[in-house]
Amino acid sequence: MSTTALQRRRRLFQAAFFSLFVLAPPLDILRLDLTRGHLILFGHDWTLGIDAFAAGAVGSAEAVLNLVLRGFLPLLAIGALLLYIAWRYGRLYCGWLCPHYSVVETINRLMRRASGKPSVWERKPLPERQADGRWLQPRRLYWIPTLVAVGGFAFLWALVLLTYLLPPADIYHNLITAQLTRNQAVFLAVATGAFCVEFLLARHLFCRFACAVGLFQSLAWMSNNRAMVVGFDTRRARSCQPCNNACDNACPMRLKPRTVKRAMFTCTACGECIAACTQVQGGERRQSLLEWVADDCALPVVTGRADKHGRPCFPGSVPAVLVAANASPRPRRVSRLTETEH
Repeated sequence: MSTTALQRRRRLFQAAFFSLFVLAPPLDILRLDLTRGHLILFGHDWTLGIDAFAAGAVGSAEAVLNLVLRGFLPLLAIGALLLYIAWRYGRLYCGWLCPHYSVVETINRLMRRASGKPSVWERKPLPERQADGRWLQPRRLYWIPTLVAVGGFAFLWALVLLTYLLPPADIYHNLITAQLTRNQAVFLAVATGAFCVEFLLARHLFCRFACAVGLFQSLAWMSNNRAMVVGFDTRRARSCQPCNNACDNACPMRLKPRTVKRAMFTCTACGECIAACTQVQGGERRQSLLEWVADDCALPVVTGRADKHGRPCFPGSVPAVLVAANASPRPRRVSRLTETEH
């Protein structure tokens, strides 16, 4: 896949957040300790004060205040922040931070090397010629690392989720010494099996249809016509004819980036399509036919190819002066073309 500077930066964010996801329980950054019955946050007990109220140590007014300040308001603030970011920029959390999506992309790349398809549900293998001009011939030998990655990630996820619920020191000690309790062993076995099936067969389906976090982000994004979206420079559509749909092939979610926004409901803002187009057009970002656009440039119908300040929506296409001079007096539809239109 693409290796532009933006993608390298995104993968650093993914790696850092995945590490945080794994290390948060043993470092007591965040976990729900079922043995204590409350959260552990940055090494401190985070309780709602229910036990103190039941024991008669606090009154009803103080108990309600604790519920609001320690429970309702923090959840509301986190949810509001996540929805605002999604409303403005789309599913940025999914494409840049989400540990599950990191696994999706990793297994996609391995499966592509093994079968020529990033998913077992893909109808036909993708072209062997990559966006950067390299050739990638599928080799069945790559099924070994693919299946190892599926099993390894599945077990890691099951183990990490268990450490979010029970004391991590006990879990890791029991695992290393082969002294897991029956319940711990059953949880790890069942969760690992379920994650194996999901990572191998349904990882895209989960992101698109089953992830509540992703769904609410998509709904917030779709409600804002001026939100950041991948735009397609229709004035240079001829330039993308010989690329063999490099942007479609690069999308981890198997979307078609040149279509209208409503057809990209589950876009994760990963920018892989933009990176692929950039490489096809010679490696210069300004020459890409796909680019992030926002505000006036993101509207389904805009005047000409410039925003309200006269800045071109696609800097590599036409100088701003020419954009203003050639702007039609009537609004032009500039939503992304479908494949049949070019």
